[in-house]
Amino acid sequence: MGSGRAWRCVCYGLGRFAACPTARLQLAFLLLLLEMLAVPPSHCFLFDPAFSELELAALEALGLRLLPENEEGKHHINGSPTLFYMVHCGKALYNNLLWRNWSVGALSNMVIIGNSFKGIEERLLSRILERDYSYIAKILKGVEEVALPADPRYSDTFNDTSVHWFPAHKLEGLSAEVWEFVEEPTYEECDDLEIIRKGEEGRQHGPAPAQP
Repeated sequence: MGSGRAWRCVCYGLGRFAACPTARLQLAFLLLLLEMLAVPPSHCFLFDPAFSELELAALEALGLRLLPENEEGKHHINGSPTLFYMVHCGKALYNNLLWRNWSVGALSNMVIIGNSFKGIEERLLSRILERDYSYIAKILKGVEEVALPADPRYSDTFNDTSVHWFPAHKLEGLSAEVWEFVEEPTYEECDDLEIIRKGEEGRQHGPAPAQP
């Protein structure tokens, strides 16, 4: 991640770490990752509709920042190299993130730590992948992926988790048709949508968090 520019981090779907040991381990890994990559906590933004008020306060005490609303994964990097930490998130979140940053310039400045794209491809029928998660389907030939090392102590914490990045030369080698269709995903035919849509959170945050 040595681009010479300051990196930032966006974390989705961390979960209820006050009650869940797996989520606590994922939070600990995130904090160690930020330290290793020299990303200040104030440059890391989080959202999960499941966070309790106690958890929101704990994250703020750690110096992390909260995204102001449910973006459904549609976070544009706005020219800043960005690490997305999305362990065990729903497929639509990855698909939405790719759609929002659907250009060589944006994708080549992103790294995603989350569910293996290869695993998604292997588990879904190709027609379902192309219909419901078309941006994941289209990026498979433009992504590099390395699985996190397996450790039996953390098999439930990081199973099926990979580091994904998008080399500019691979993206530029994709056909022009790949980049021409940029319609926002709607998931109208999706039977098992794995994300909470904006407005369906069922609770409100406390004071408005800082804008990224």
